[in-house]
Amino acid sequence: MIVGSGLRHVKKAMLSAGAAVALAAGLLAGIPAPSQAAASQSCDIYAAGGTPCVAAHSTTRALYAAYIGSLYQVRRSSDNATQNIGLLSAGGYANAAAQDSFCARTTCVITVIYDQSGRGNNLTQAPPGGFSGPAPGGYDNLAVATAAPTMVGGHKAYGVFVAPGTGYRNNNTNGVAKGDQPEGMYAIFDGTHYNGGCCFDYGNAETNSRDNGNGTMEAIYFGNIKVWGYGTGNGPWVMADLENGLFS
Repeated sequence: MIVGSGLRHVKKAMLSAGAAVALAAGLLAGIPAPSQAAASQSCDIYAAGGTPCVAAHSTTRALYAAYIGSLYQVRRSSDNATQNIGLLSAGGYANAAAQDSFCARTTCVITVIYDQSGRGNNLTQAPPGGFSGPAPGGYDNLAVATAAPTMVGGHKAYGVFVAPGTGYRNNNTNGVAKGDQPEGMYAIFDGTHYNGGCCFDYGNAETNSRDNGNGTMEAIYFGNIKVWGYGTGNGPWVMADLENGLFS
């Protein structure tokens, strides 16, 4: 997703994107905000702590107790029609049945992952870049909408299955940290789905989809690559991808 301020769900290199399932993720502003009463969902809690979410992405559930909008959009291959997938109730879980009905007897891909923060930092198919796409200079692939079924709070939902070459990005964001401004981020991954390719990321990166030099992005990496830094044991490890280096 993102040091200009483009949101980049996955950083892709020709070696192949590390594979993981992102169920819920968000970027947090480091700028203090007025304190609010604690609420039940992730971004309500962050806001109450004075670091509100400036981008909030999830295909499985609401990240705000009051959120009632769409989580993501799918496109089916049979006729290229699209449909937004929303929630069963405000602050609740994804309406997976709506996707199942729309995508019955055909294949669907996820075309948009909506930003629940209200800032419009939606994620769409990552455009060509220096290291982007299944082939140099090409668009990234879109995730198959049914490839990561899961259960959340007893409800069926679908995560985002990131196979090598899959990527989402936003190079024109609103309110996301730039340069060395303070920021934080979190994501939920399937701990069994990863590889040693470079590099599966969720976070903040350059706005031109290119490598702009050492230290020009901040993102969460998940996988077991050992080309740069790495953690103890055999991995996988959560590391920081700061561009041209991973730091455990």
